[in-house]
Amino acid sequence: MDTCIFDSKLTEYKSPFGAVPSNSPVTFRIKLPKNIAPEFVCLVLHADGEEDKEIPMELVEYTANENIYTTVIVPTEPKLYFYSFSFLAEGRRSTVRADQYKIGQIDRPDCYAWQLTIYDRNMQAPACFGRGIIYQIFPDRFCCSGQPKRDIPYGRRLRQDWGNLPEFLPNAQGEITNSDYFGGDLRGIEEHLDYLVDLGVTCLYLNPIFEAHSNHRYNTADFRKIDPLLGTEEDFISLCRAAKERGIAVVLDGVFNHTGSDSIYFNKEGRYGENTGAYRDPQSPYRSWYHFINYPNSYESWWGFNTLPNVEELNPNYLNFICGEGDSVVGHWLKLGASGFRLDVADELPDEFIDQLTRRVKADNPNFCVIGEVWEDASNKIAYSRRRRYLLGSQLDSVMNYPFRNCILNYIRYGDSRQFLTTVSTIVENYPTPALNCAMNSLSTHDTERAITMLIGEPLNGRDRSWQAEHHYLCADQYHTGLELLKLAAVLQYFLPGIPSLYYGDEAGLSGYRDPFNRCCYPWGYENHELINWFENLGQLRLSLPFLQESRFTPLVVTENICAFVRRASAEQQILVAVNRSQQGYYLPVPKEFEDAEPIVLFGDYRTRLLSGRGAVILVCNRQPSTSLRGSTRGSLSNLR
Repeated sequence: MDTCIFDSKLTEYKSPFGAVPSNSPVTFRIKLPKNIAPEFVCLVLHADGEEDKEIPMELVEYTANENIYTTVIVPTEPKLYFYSFSFLAEGRRSTVRADQYKIGQIDRPDCYAWQLTIYDRNMQAPACFGRGIIYQIFPDRFCCSGQPKRDIPYGRRLRQDWGNLPEFLPNAQGEITNSDYFGGDLRGIEEHLDYLVDLGVTCLYLNPIFEAHSNHRYNTADFRKIDPLLGTEEDFISLCRAAKERGIAVVLDGVFNHTGSDSIYFNKEGRYGENTGAYRDPQSPYRSWYHFINYPNSYESWWGFNTLPNVEELNPNYLNFICGEGDSVVGHWLKLGASGFRLDVADELPDEFIDQLTRRVKADNPNFCVIGEVWEDASNKIAYSRRRRYLLGSQLDSVMNYPFRNCILNYIRYGDSRQFLTTVSTIVENYPTPALNCAMNSLSTHDTERAITMLIGEPLNGRDRSWQAEHHYLCADQYHTGLELLKLAAVLQYFLPGIPSLYYGDEAGLSGYRDPFNRCCYPWGYENHELINWFENLGQLRLSLPFLQESRFTPLVVTENICAFVRRASAEQQILVAVNRSQQGYYLPVPKEFEDAEPIVLFGDYRTRLLSGRGAVILVCNRQPSTSLRGSTRGSLSNLR
């Protein structure tokens, strides 16, 4: 035997599993070959900017082939650690690290170590998400109430052809202005709240609603004003009140890293007066918000887009304006009915800004939320050469879970089981339990291709907008297969750890590549009602199993064709989820506690442990209290197929 044995995912070697609350004991055990007689064995802890700590391990057990060493630590501060093991034998120092278990010379960059996330023991998942799903809406494209539009700023083209493709080609000056509007508004959203209830929605996430002179509204013009095409402040209050009556919280998009150049603050285009704004008035109260390289025409902007001047987030005036005490921007919208914010480009917001914003949100209500746009593993993210501390307890409640999105879609389309299992297991291990439980699990967003297009459409491969427009609609055969694949992907999305986040129109069958094709109008009158019914039942099933919000994830089998895992809160509260992406039947290896389980057939067929091709089933442990499914019964749910 020439290998050392340690597996961070098994409690036999590290207990408890995964991220650990501060001031909690963590036990490590490692097995060394019998033919090694080390003078000492130690756990090596590394934290950014600190000296490595070597913690001695004690020989506690031995067998004919191995010696077992252990140690216990009690980290007191929320912090990100990387760890490995080291020992000295016959004058030679060796290490055991995550990329290889074989004995070798010390050469351990942090990326080769295991990760230990220690988070604030007081961290909790905010209740505003509820126990159902999140529904994301791009406001201009969800529903137009038909109410007259008033005080429309100049430069906008109001379209009367709801459902056609958005403008996607540059204008005569070669510019993409995003200035065509379909007229979706807040009243239109309120009119369809009962539809969201049927989908199992308990949280509504709105892309930007503040005044801004583009249809996406990520170029904020006035943080304190609803965009006139969306309605009024009274409409927002009404929406939040009506949503709350139905158990739905409303979360807003916070775009605080930059403003629009065409804004009351910068006013490059002169819309807000000749001698106002930082660009036109050196004495403007907003002048210190921006960094001018050569005033006024050269200034820092988001990724070089001069229509999006960056702000100095830690400028005291700006910081107080956005998230100070009293009637700051954050305080204003929370007072009117919002339950939190999703932070756009969180990577580009300083830690100190996120700290203060989170404190301001939680001061109103600890159950309000702050969610970050982070595309990678947020627990160890490095942005601009700085390790971020998003999930340690004083900043973000959680993040948009893009790693899950990518691995789910790649698994269902290509059978990439290795990426799926590695990604899911890594996120589950690295994220604090409260952050994992409220991670936003999306298959589509306003920044990605629609899920059905990702699953069955021709890969984009960098093709231009004209090609995307030509291939926007799927042919009948593609669409039929895409629906099957979308259903399978959604089962994983809805039952993996985290909160399912449904992007408006996915449930109605919308397809599309990237912006603006992923932001098309909801197809009222042309919806795929069979698919909507399927998502409604899936959402209601999720609601009927509230323990999923806090249950553990255990993979059962993940191969190129079959994915099965268990979600368990207790012996009485556990389910087995299985998805067969192939076209051939597959016999499930069912653990003993599920031998007499009642099957809920979501898609395809399931008989005597045989799951049909392109099938999905949930086995409810026979000790699980009876679930109540709206419009369906236990057993084979034919209306879900």
